[in-house]
Amino acid sequence: MSRIAKLAGLTAVALCFSANAWAAPMEITFAISTPKGAMGERAGARYTDIVNEKLAGKAKVVFYHSHQLGPDKDLMQKLKLGTIHMTHMASVMPNYVPEAAIFDMPFIVKDRDHVLKMEKAFVRSVFAEAAAKKGYKYLGLWENGFRHITNNVRPITTPTDLDGVKLRTPRSKWRVAMFKEFGANPTPMPFSEVFVGLQTGAIDGQENPLTHIAANKLQEVQKYLSVSGHVYSPVFVLAHERHWEKIPADVRSVLEETVEEVRPWIYETVAAADAKLVEELKSKGMEVNQVDFDSFVKASEPIYKLFDEEVPGGAKMIKDILDLAQ
Repeated sequence: MSRIAKLAGLTAVALCFSANAWAAPMEITFAISTPKGAMGERAGARYTDIVNEKLAGKAKVVFYHSHQLGPDKDLMQKLKLGTIHMTHMASVMPNYVPEAAIFDMPFIVKDRDHVLKMEKAFVRSVFAEAAAKKGYKYLGLWENGFRHITNNVRPITTPTDLDGVKLRTPRSKWRVAMFKEFGANPTPMPFSEVFVGLQTGAIDGQENPLTHIAANKLQEVQKYLSVSGHVYSPVFVLAHERHWEKIPADVRSVLEETVEEVRPWIYETVAAADAKLVEELKSKGMEVNQVDFDSFVKASEPIYKLFDEEVPGGAKMIKDILDLAQ
């Protein structure tokens, strides 16, 4: 074979490899800190399956959970840097967009119908605009569910029952402020440390949705479950404005529309789980009681006042949200 023929053959092979590399689907990295089995992880996994089927090889979402790419703080930094493309944030969101703290106001969310109204009237406008100013692209609202209190000291019926209880909270200033107001000793820590903290007595209790409590087997290290529903825990699905625009428009469209498509399944799944988990946790040895809602609502008033002092237009925001529940 002549030298020219060999060169022509090598060029053809190189072009073939180049074309195949160029044709490889774009990878969209979707990373969360939520542990496997919890609602945030299940939602992310379902989203990934559906969106990849719809993308049909045009791009591929690769999903990481359980702190595989780092805790929430690292994920928000990586989102900003563009080393991941999507994430979702729950309780820590007010640390980045203060307006999200409206969901941290105790007993402000009535039910999921109320949440849908909030998403249309508040999240898509007030929150999304505030997030955009910080560089974050709001893609949609999922949920972890309503949060309840567990501990090893006593049943919690009124706020006074929380006196002195070392209660783990997320790293949320509003959750800490709330439980201080209720008389507890709030102790922020990563969720990954909670089971051992409860097992060793470093903390007495924690607060989370029932799906989180069951998925992480907290009934093995907690005696009392007090059904409070003190806070509704939304999950904000996010990208970063700058890096989001680098994804082809047709791919962005599928990614965003599928976030919304998954939400009804999340609502149905959490609602169905809540209906059975109380009895399931009771059967596994937990003592279950309902809190006195009126006493907790009254004890929450200073938190509403603090929100108004620290978030511009806070009082109006609270009134508008409460009016949506009517």
